Amino acid sequence: MSAPTAARSAARGPDGRGPGGVGATTPARGRGRSSAVRRAPWMLMAPFLVIFTLSFLLPIVYAVGQSFTRVERSGLFGEDGTTSGFGGLANYRQALEGTAFVESVGRVLLFGVVQVTVMIVLATVLALLLESASARWPGAFRTIYFLPYGIPGVIATILWSFLYVPGLSPVVDVAGLLGIDVDFLGPSTVLWSIANIVTWAYAGYNMLIIVAQLKSIPGDLYEAARVDGAGPLRIAWSLQLPLIRPALLLAIVFSIIGTLQLFAEPQVLQSVSTAISNEYTPNLAAYNSAFNNNDYGVAAAQSVLIALAAFVLSGLFLALTNRKDRS
Repeated sequence: MSAPTAARSAARGPDGRGPGGVGATTPARGRGRSSAVRRAPWMLMAPFLVIFTLSFLLPIVYAVGQSFTRVERSGLFGEDGTTSGFGGLANYRQALEGTAFVESVGRVLLFGVVQVTVMIVLATVLALLLESASARWPGAFRTIYFLPYGIPGVIATILWSFLYVPGLSPVVDVAGLLGIDVDFLGPSTVLWSIANIVTWAYAGYNMLIIVAQLKSIPGDLYEAARVDGAGPLRIAWSLQLPLIRPALLLAIVFSIIGTLQLFAEPQVLQSVSTAISNEYTPNLAAYNSAFNNNDYGVAAAQSVLIALAAFVLSGLFLALTNRKDRS
């Protein structure tokens, strides 16, 4: 074999496929394998992304688009046809010019300030008591406190209405025998009757969030605190409360969002209380605009405003708490 032929044979390798034989195809196989690795997460996430897009993103996009759509009806009831087109901010202007909607926003803000504060304090106290060293049967009491959360809001409101309606409520009857006039469904008290239902339903839920954070505290910290002579109250104030701050922030943010979504409780109590109007809360106002007034554009605008309010309030709360931490 001549020298050039031997050189060409050595360059091809023993199997004639080039330098390294089979290994000559390794880069191409490596590129194919890395491409498959990159596609694998997207293929696994595809079902979730499809469901998330159809059930979450598309309704939001449609609602935002609907909020800028103005529908004009011909005839008294629209019997001569309807025309729709871009309405700009007309729906938002109409929603904000309605005093009832603005008053409903102020009403739920007052509700949130009082109810969320009371509920978070109650949930924190329950969690600290159940996780104290002297607590007996904590598992049973956790289950009992959490059970109201498992009852749908409509059913819970119906159950509580039996304690609010005069003639049915033993509380009202006993108070009447004592000469005390109690009206749980009056204009000045019905909001706090609703707050009582919400607190009863969600205090146990928030308690479990805090309990989960308490269980993550290392036992060595408790032992060190006891060695330093700290009692139960001192441990709760100086050790547990600072360490459960993330859970408290999470519970408060969830509660702020839930406050602006208040709907089922006032809607059910509306049948037994004349103090609750069709626009008593922002969600009720949006429901009334859509299904009683057939004004879906205004309802969409109100819904977008509610979502923006929840986003802004939650963001402001988190920003204020983070600012305090940095200072």
